[in-house]
Amino acid sequence: MKPDFLPVSREDMSIRGWKQCDFVYVSGDAYVDHPSFGHAIITRLLESHGYKVGVIAQPDWKDPKSVQVLGKPRLGFFVSAGNMDSMVNHYSVSKKRRSEDSYTPGGVMGKRPDYATIVYCNLLRSVYKDSPIIIGGIEASLRRLAHYDYWSDKLKRSILLDSQADLISYGMGERSVVEIAEALESGIEIKDITFVDGTVYKTKSLESVYDFVMLPKFLEMKKDKVQYAKSFFVQYSNTDPFTGKRLVEPYGEKLFVVQNPPAKPLSEAEMDQVYDLPYMRGYHPSYEEEGGVPAIREIKFSLISNRGCFGACSFCALTFHQGRIIQARSQESLIKEARLLTEEPDFKGYIHDVGGPTADFRFPACEKQTTKGACPNRQCLFPEPCRNLRADHKDYIRLLKRLREIPKVKKVFIRSGIRFDYVLADSSREFLKELCEHHVSGQLKVAPEHVADPVLKRMGKPKNSVYRQFVKEYYEMNKRVGKEQYLVPYLMSSHPGSTMKEAVELAEYLRDLGYMPEQVQDFYPTPSTISTCMYYTGYDCRTMEKVYVPVNPHEKAMQRALIQYRNPKNYELVEEALKAAGRADLIGYDKKCLIRPRNGKGYGSQKEAPKKNSALIEKGSRKGKKTIRNVHKKKG
Repeated sequence: MKPDFLPVSREDMSIRGWKQCDFVYVSGDAYVDHPSFGHAIITRLLESHGYKVGVIAQPDWKDPKSVQVLGKPRLGFFVSAGNMDSMVNHYSVSKKRRSEDSYTPGGVMGKRPDYATIVYCNLLRSVYKDSPIIIGGIEASLRRLAHYDYWSDKLKRSILLDSQADLISYGMGERSVVEIAEALESGIEIKDITFVDGTVYKTKSLESVYDFVMLPKFLEMKKDKVQYAKSFFVQYSNTDPFTGKRLVEPYGEKLFVVQNPPAKPLSEAEMDQVYDLPYMRGYHPSYEEEGGVPAIREIKFSLISNRGCFGACSFCALTFHQGRIIQARSQESLIKEARLLTEEPDFKGYIHDVGGPTADFRFPACEKQTTKGACPNRQCLFPEPCRNLRADHKDYIRLLKRLREIPKVKKVFIRSGIRFDYVLADSSREFLKELCEHHVSGQLKVAPEHVADPVLKRMGKPKNSVYRQFVKEYYEMNKRVGKEQYLVPYLMSSHPGSTMKEAVELAEYLRDLGYMPEQVQDFYPTPSTISTCMYYTGYDCRTMEKVYVPVNPHEKAMQRALIQYRNPKNYELVEEALKAAGRADLIGYDKKCLIRPRNGKGYGSQKEAPKKNSALIEKGSRKGKKTIRNVHKKKG
């Protein structure tokens, strides 16, 4: 049978000769049948195991009929908010409503509700009282136990309880979803499916629950933030599929949420099978009139080569969702997909990305991880690379070379980001050479995040000296290969641990660099990260040390303004921040000053040329590139 989109209507079911679906997948995203979308992977995987699967994408949550379009499924519903947490999708860090939703046809905002997983499940439950409901995706995964919700500024209980769902499939889900489907097919009731790794269920009794760690009671955590910090660290320490324990979170005396250990990682062959499923590789044709789905633009000609990340940055939820053990596809699988891309009528010769959470991670950090898991009490790269770390880019270099040799391929970019500390940990500089020579389009975006070591420590990032070393070697390598390319650093303001002192230090770094970012990323407390736990509790859960947290909106605005101190609109905030930090010496006419006194003219010895150049840098002009390159060379 010729591949086609899965049914989205009764008419589609009739064409296939179906009277009933086995499973119906309800998604907060538009229906895009591409492996970059979680709903595409899960539905195609279920289909490959012989199940009849239909899709309801972005139902009208105000109308119960919208979840009845495919009828009642024989075995149950799968529900996901989409590729993003619905609240992150809807709101900026300042809690202002975003204007565009890239996962909706035409980019229209408002096609999914806030807290979409909960709303969809309650809508389903109002219509189908007894149908099994399994929730998954990043929203359910990161809210699987008690979690701090930034948008309501409250500690919320497990999403399993508020959604009225039966099970959570957390993490990437391929193993657990198939096991759940097979259990339901065999006649096991959903309430009795308590044995699947990578799932969370609720129970009124612990009689049949064994070998578990008891977490603090939810009410205790609501009363005492220290209890939540301790609980979160236990959760964080049990995210490994080999060493993770079963966790129990009590809600009163007769209700418990039980998290089973994480599912085992996929082998290379299993990863290949997942990405070799018969995807249509685009959005559903019904969206064409609305302008298509914007999110497809960046990923249509990109290759996902791996998942998981052993970088374990404090502000990143990947440890909680994908885990620290790298799972990678074979080169053959990726070459096969790349050839498919070249046959697309709109392929222009450019592969936009070859990577994953971190592009240059192609295998587990060390041999031990494949059989015994990641160390629960240490990190692979922080504070320094582990002596057992396997820092080797040879496989990735070979893959990139093979992709470049494919007919019709003009250029292969790496846009999903590299770990500069991992590049330096590799004794060979062959990858750095390949990167500069073939895979940078004038600028390389890297994420030092900050320059103050006290803040970097809380972030789980390497010391600033490591980034400076990378900067030096990057420009030296570009000179060696005859390229004029520069670095653009991603920087974050107001992360826990950042006082006004560290914020000023970051501004001084940018002054010396001659660069003012047009956009600044303020720390965003998303569910289930160490940094979010710090933000809410004021403690670093790893050490239980007290941490300074900028939570006042005005202070956060001052820290953000310091990064863009050259912007005249920020003058008052910058002046106030410098005085608050005891750094009024940076208000004056000397070249080291950030701003002039109010009775001065312009921006002191920070003349107009650097200001203009910083704008040119963002636009990619040759003059701007040269300026930042020269400044970086002086700093190196």
